[in-house]
Amino acid sequence: MSSIDSEYIRKHPKSAEIFEKSAVMFPDGVTHDTRFMTPFPIYVSNALGPLKWDHDGFEYVDYVSGHGALLLGHSHPAIVNAVTDQIQKGTHLGANTELEVRWGNAVKKLIPSIEKIRFHSSGTEATMMAMRLARAYTGKDKIVKFQDHFHGWHDYALAGSDGATGGIPKSTWDSMIVLPAGDMSALEDTLSKNRDIAAVITEPTGAHMGQNPLQVPEYLEKIREMTELYGVVFILDEVVTGFRLSRGGAQERFNVKPDLTTMAKILAGGLPGGAVGGKAEIVDMIQHRGEPEWDNRNRVSHNGTFNANPLCAIAGSICLELIEKEPINEIAESMANKLRDGLNQTLIKMEVPGVAYGISSLVLLSFGVESDPEEVWKIPHYVLNNSAKPGTRQALKRSMINEGVDTMGGRGFIVSAVHTDNDIYRTIEAFEKTLKSMRQDGIV
Repeated sequence: MSSIDSEYIRKHPKSAEIFEKSAVMFPDGVTHDTRFMTPFPIYVSNALGPLKWDHDGFEYVDYVSGHGALLLGHSHPAIVNAVTDQIQKGTHLGANTELEVRWGNAVKKLIPSIEKIRFHSSGTEATMMAMRLARAYTGKDKIVKFQDHFHGWHDYALAGSDGATGGIPKSTWDSMIVLPAGDMSALEDTLSKNRDIAAVITEPTGAHMGQNPLQVPEYLEKIREMTELYGVVFILDEVVTGFRLSRGGAQERFNVKPDLTTMAKILAGGLPGGAVGGKAEIVDMIQHRGEPEWDNRNRVSHNGTFNANPLCAIAGSICLELIEKEPINEIAESMANKLRDGLNQTLIKMEVPGVAYGISSLVLLSFGVESDPEEVWKIPHYVLNNSAKPGTRQALKRSMINEGVDTMGGRGFIVSAVHTDNDIYRTIEAFEKTLKSMRQDGIV
């Protein structure tokens, strides 16, 4: 057993105990694939700001950040107070509320391309609805996506993914066209030859939060140009990047205007929530017309028990209104830049091949490659993803936890506006200790 594993097991007996109960109840003992970890994950009891604590009493600087949902950190007081107040009025009113109007207006103020919007409960639901809207609007069947770009876990979205795809009928993927990530020549050739394409969907900075980066804004500009030329709907998946890369997301930062935008995570201020917004004529495929042929055959139906739930609506409204008025994005990006620089300096100091890179407040780490952080997009994605020794990410995740830092999957650092210089210093110090431990165990 490695020294990292021994230390991890020694420090977390209560998490190990909870996992024993969890393992007989949940597949892999977890409720989200990303939280799967060997020999067991930590179990967290509470969190505040940039920090969280596990059941063994250890404190962590948190860079999972609610899987990217917590740009304002954990338990922001304005959101806590507003949600607490709303709970006393009702958790589910089974009716329209003024809060959903406030929430929708907050979204529209930050993202000008959104003329109309419809709320959902998750990013997966949002991308599924966006694809259906595009198909209904164009009368065409096929959706183009890029290899390994993540758009949720529904059947269509997992076409071309490296992840587990059991249980998905082949016939579902017959309506999906998967192209090599960032290959604009392949996209143009496909659009020019296939007249049954309803939409192109993409993550704006590359697959999996930009872990496989693409050249932006050129990449997005080219998609916009070609979709307009061939009359195809452009769906920009801003579930991760929305309200993070800038107040108006990737589309504002890179000055591109999609036809439809999918959102979640930051959208709901740390509570469950997703949305599709965009051109009114497309979103209005959901709208009743009072015409039997339209309403029964052409219209896109949309139900959902928790759509625009009042707790999510007030949390999302408060969050987006704070982002609009305060330098939230600027602070988070500044902290991320310091973290990115510190990680790279540590890699150089320790003579470990690797690079920390990313855009805005998303910081990503790859071992076994050396590159200018601004030029990582030039590295073939296969090389970027397979340059480290097997098990490197899990070892880094465990070792950083041993040192009081929790990362996203052992590769990502999702920075919030409440991370401080001291948190960054603690993280760099933990990273140096982690590299020493990984070197001792023969991992780097």
